[in-house]
Amino acid sequence: MIVCGVEIKSNEAVVCLLTYSDGVFSLPDCRATRVPLASNNGAEPLKAFQSTFAKLMEDYKVARVVIRERHLKGKFAGSTVGFKLEAAIQLLDGSPGLNGEPLIVDTFSPSEIKTALSAYPMPVRFEDTELKAFQEAAFTVAYAYLVADEEGED
Repeated sequence: MIVCGVEIKSNEAVVCLLTYSDGVFSLPDCRATRVPLASNNGAEPLKAFQSTFAKLMEDYKVARVVIRERHLKGKFAGSTVGFKLEAAIQLLDGSPGLNGEPLIVDTFSPSEIKTALSAYPMPVRFEDTELKAFQEAAFTVAYAYLVADEEGED
């Protein structure tokens, strides 16, 4: 199963693809590390963002998208544009995905990520993954989701 970890920053979705099979994690190559919103004026740029994101998920046969949840209030609250992007991605939930199965979109909270990482520390340092530094949060949410999901299957 290919999982796409997403962190929403400003006016873009930072993505990282991750797979887990038979106890082995791998990072499939992906043509995009970010999916930007061209403009936050009107519905057309948002529809274009959603379409671009959906095409990326389709092309890489992603089964599940996991978005790093952001705070609604306070110092670390997400921006209104960021919440628009999150909603556009969440509305893809149930769209045709891998082998005709519906694409599943979830959010994963910082506390869920922390719990998963404490139970299953990353087997490799992020610096050794060859990902870009700005992809760390997207990678972390994908990893945390996969190890938490694996725990739930036992």
